[in-house]
Order: sequence, then C-alpha cells, then structure tokens
Amino acid sequence: MRAIFGIVTLLSCLSANAQPCEKDAVALAEKGAQFIKTYGKEEMIARINRKDPMFYHGSLYLAMRDLHGITIAHPTTALIGKDFLDVPDADGKAFRHEMVAVARGRGKGWVDYKFRNPETGKVAPKSTYVLRVGDVALEAGIYKQ
Repeated sequence: MRAIFGIVTLLSCLSANAQPCEKDAVALAEKGAQFIKTYGKEEMIARINRKDPMFYHGSLYLAMRDLHGITIAHPTTALIGKDFLDVPDADGKAFRHEMVAVARGRGKGWVDYKFRNPETGKVAPKSTYVLRVGDVALEAGIYKQ
C-alpha cells in the first residue's frame, strides 16, 4: 500500500507542475528502498543502470552511492565505480562529502548544490534527497527554479 501511495504522490507532483518537486524525490528514494528490501541491492543496481522507467523520470532519477562515496549505480553509467567525492560543484562546494555524511549520520536528509541539468544542459541549483538503506545511500534530486 505504501508503494502505491509513493507512486501516486510521485505522479501528482509531476503532472501538476511538469517539474519534479521534493515529494517526488522522497517518494522515489523510498520506492527504491522498498525495492531493495524486496528484490535486493543487485537488482536495484541493474534497474538504475539501465534507466528503468520505475526509477528514471528525466531530470528526476535514482542513483546509488556506497558509504565511502563511490558511485555504484547511476543512469549515466560512465560514473559507476568512480570516486568523485572531492570534485566540487560550480561554486566549490564538496557536496558529495555532505551526502555521505548525511547517509552515515541521520540516514536521510537533503543536500543543496549546483549541477548540470541533463534536460537543459545548464548548471542549476539542485537539491538531492539522500536515504541510507543498509550499506548504501539512494539519491534522488530535483532542480530548483
């Protein structure tokens, strides 16, 4: 039932605004967490990497990072296995360190930074919801207007 509610929440913001909202990012991360609990981490990695529509909605998508900062699943497969922990955003913010700290600490929360929007090709403010699931962090981000 919770998964259905998450899907309904996701669809309601996307259709109402045409832009994903914070509720969409949280719902997608929670949907991913439930998927891992049901089908396992390896299946989640495969789904993310192949841009499964269940976890990929254009500028809103799910990614996975280990608790050391290594990307282990991402729709842009060239990023997989890479350590970009010390690569800052456009303003010099080490945002990936903050993502790992959120995952290791509270286990969930938001991180703000700037990143290239895949739909516009321009650097824009972005907020990513980080959710720890076992020994990994799921990440779902939205671009701010």
